[in-house]
Amino acid sequence: MFIARVVGKVVATRKDEKLEGVKLLIIEPLKRDGTPCGKPVVAVDSVGAGAGEIVQAVKGREASLPLPKAGAPVDVAIVGIVDRVFPDDGRR
Repeated sequence: MFIARVVGKVVATRKDEKLEGVKLLIIEPLKRDGTPCGKPVVAVDSVGAGAGEIVQAVKGREASLPLPKAGAPVDVAIVGIVDRVFPDDGRR
């Protein structure tokens, strides 16, 4: 699981039938301090996220689990909307 920011959306009029009705968003992975890291990726949205929101995302096999049709060809899925982040600075 990783934290990312929604930076765009994808409109696809033709796609695999298992992805019909699924919203696709572009997300940018974030470091612990909230700065971007890595390349933006396309993710399916299972929670109704929107532009600029910080989200929780999963990669790999688990990414298709939130979708209504099993076996959808998905690499990344948004599974939560983050309200706040409290990075641990190592102090006690």
